[in-house]
Amino acid sequence: MVERVVAITNGRIRGMALDGVSAFLGVPYAAAPFGKNRFAAPRPHEPWADIFDATLPGPTAPQIVKPFPGIDLLALVGEGWIKGDDYLTANIWSPDPGGAGLPVMVFIHGGGFVAGSNNAPVSNGSAFARAGVVCVAINYRMGVDGFLPIPGIPTNLGLRDQIAALQWVQDNIAAFGGDAANVTVFGESAGAMSIANLIVSPLAKGLFTRAIVESGHGAMTRDIGIAQRLVKKLARLLKIKPDEAGFRSVDAGDTLDALEKIAMPTTRLDLRDSEGHEPVFGISRFIPVHGDDVLPERPLDALKRGAGAEIDLLIGTNTEEMNLYLVATGLRDKIGRLLSTYVLHRSMPRANAALKAYGMGQKGQKPGHVLTRALSDLVFRWPARRYAEEHRGRTHMYEFGWQSPAFDGAMGACHAVEMPFVFNTLATATGPEGMCGAHPPQDLADRMHGLWVGYAKDGSLPWPEFDRDTRIVYRIETGEAAYEPVMPAAAFLP
Repeated sequence: MVERVVAITNGRIRGMALDGVSAFLGVPYAAAPFGKNRFAAPRPHEPWADIFDATLPGPTAPQIVKPFPGIDLLALVGEGWIKGDDYLTANIWSPDPGGAGLPVMVFIHGGGFVAGSNNAPVSNGSAFARAGVVCVAINYRMGVDGFLPIPGIPTNLGLRDQIAALQWVQDNIAAFGGDAANVTVFGESAGAMSIANLIVSPLAKGLFTRAIVESGHGAMTRDIGIAQRLVKKLARLLKIKPDEAGFRSVDAGDTLDALEKIAMPTTRLDLRDSEGHEPVFGISRFIPVHGDDVLPERPLDALKRGAGAEIDLLIGTNTEEMNLYLVATGLRDKIGRLLSTYVLHRSMPRANAALKAYGMGQKGQKPGHVLTRALSDLVFRWPARRYAEEHRGRTHMYEFGWQSPAFDGAMGACHAVEMPFVFNTLATATGPEGMCGAHPPQDLADRMHGLWVGYAKDGSLPWPEFDRDTRIVYRIETGEAAYEPVMPAAAFLP
């Protein structure tokens, strides 16, 4: 390995070069979110006098990562909480820090707005750098500190962090050979939801030109008033007042046990809106809110008015998203009809009718399998199509249907399974507990990674645009684009 030193706005940083890729890890893009900064909007980091050591991964946001049975989850979300104040950081991989004009990709990780980091092995950006792209991966505040609308503090602090990181990219990416006028943001799950929000946010305008939204959309936001039910519930669990002073009295790490309790399905907490919809279907209590300066209105309403029309959008989902949650836990084969109906009824009206539309009660249809199919469409696939329908700018839609052989083939095209293909990091998800099983197809990873690279370079894609009439969707695993009919879920969602 060879040392690489570059100068950015805060001072000089030292990274390492290996096999044609220069990596700079744990570089702060904002001040540490502790002390007076804990519940403040992100602020510039103080300059440093000595050379900053960016050769090792930095700390991560406070979090608890619980294992999934039979799956190496750490490859997808990282090792969990690596303690340290300076966790608002970026990892940068560049093919040529001394170059200029290279396309830039900024990755925002998933994890339900409560877990994940830019250090996850699956999202190592080296393959993008080898393909001629400067790749950046960022951390942001999560959970209580990032997505809880506590009275007296700025809302959507996690999204504000992401916006600050994108501004940092604008100010500094030339030092790594990148072109600030050619930035593509991409993310998966909560990261994709974040990007769907940033596309319409007036505070993010002008910070990127293209967006790739993987298994995400703009429907997972809450009204601030509804989200404050969560504030009050957490305050009771922590035995504090539901305000800034109360939450400041509890260290970020000390809130994690309460987050675990609040996430349990048995916890009594109604977060449904006035029409009876819970936009996350219980997967996460923590999501962005609308009704502030970051998101003045619901993202779909903003899209209808033309917000984000200047952004090129590539959006897509996996065919069997909910398998990750219901196959690995064994629930898909155990849950019965009554419990399936109860689970869905907690998040939406007309649960019986929705399940019937997906085959509940039909001969040979197992209730848990029906629920899993329905939730895949209701939670991920159909809302992504709705986002694509309302986006006024250039829009392309994809579907990833490669079947993972994990769990004797039951894992299928589950949530997050596309990630090692996008980053061309199959080795991180291969093996007895790898999400992709023993022998995932390298040629598919090469093709999918190549599509993302080509899109970042000049926006090119080998299939027609999507709109609500033609409904052209590209199947990544087959390389074919075709009309996709409206899903049954359309009748049950806004």
